[in-house]
Amino acid sequence: MTTTANRQPAPEATQRARTGLLTTSVGSFGKPDYLQKARNEYAAGRLDKAELERLTLQATKEVIELQEELGLDILVHGEMERGDMVAYFAEEFPSMHIGGLVRSYGNRYYHKPVIDGALRWEKPVTVDMWKYAQSLTSKPVKGMLTGPYTMVEWSFDEYYPSRREAVMAMAEVIRQEAEALDAAGAQYIQIDEPAVSTRFEDIALANEAMGVVTKNLKAKTITHICYGDFAPAYDELIKMPVDQFDLEMANSGYDLIDIMKRKGFNAELGLGVLDVHTHRVETVEEVVRGIKLALEVLPPEKIYVDPDCGLKTRTWEEAAAKIRVMIEAVRRVKAELGIA
Repeated sequence: MTTTANRQPAPEATQRARTGLLTTSVGSFGKPDYLQKARNEYAAGRLDKAELERLTLQATKEVIELQEELGLDILVHGEMERGDMVAYFAEEFPSMHIGGLVRSYGNRYYHKPVIDGALRWEKPVTVDMWKYAQSLTSKPVKGMLTGPYTMVEWSFDEYYPSRREAVMAMAEVIRQEAEALDAAGAQYIQIDEPAVSTRFEDIALANEAMGVVTKNLKAKTITHICYGDFAPAYDELIKMPVDQFDLEMANSGYDLIDIMKRKGFNAELGLGVLDVHTHRVETVEEVVRGIKLALEVLPPEKIYVDPDCGLKTRTWEEAAAKIRVMIEAVRRVKAELGIA
């Protein structure tokens, strides 16, 4: 069981820690035009499923090749098969279905999932794609899941009498999916909980649910939480039972580093150094500064350098330009510190 009080790195992870400042990405990449067109054609009934799946695998292969070319240490499969991080799972889990359009902000709408029965896990949803992506590279590829709190918070619950009951039932479902990835050999399993930063009054519930998901895993566990006003909830947030917190930093001017200095931080940190919400490519000096701020709190073997969030809002050219800057900044800091 992974706990904040007793984290024991896997043997493989201990070996990697001799270098430190490993580089990775958070999860999504933008879909190539040919795949987005194919998804639209499939939705309109003008393309068969087999062809969509062929193009999805092609795009996944290209994402893996791009990351290897850029020199990242830990890869992601890019989420080419997913439209939305909650709806993707809702389409596969029994007792969930996709509801009508809901306005999110501005003129953006999405189909909000609905929980309409007792949640249960029927079969692996993510394992086949993870195995395919991992087969394309000798570098580790993360297993990617959406956390139980976010799955419930971003769905309509028409079955459970309370939020708590729905979240804990969802935790059992996500636990089985995580254990399937673990059994398949995933070295890293990331359980994203972006909704936590929008409702910090539920952080204890989110932590309890995450404990259910991670308790039996051998893999290194990571959670990604989007930016928010972390200060009031910091003491509870860092109790979440994962090995690594992947957090946006560049977008908020690295203000979380100051909180970590004051209150302490003992887990591993996924250090976001690239603002994914802007077309502007950061300078190497800006990223070097961010890494050095984190090094004031943690040793290099506990810092994983990555973008603030998934890169699906950026073109591949923009994403590649940003990551190249990140890789060069890490190289410079490693050279200064004598890290291989």
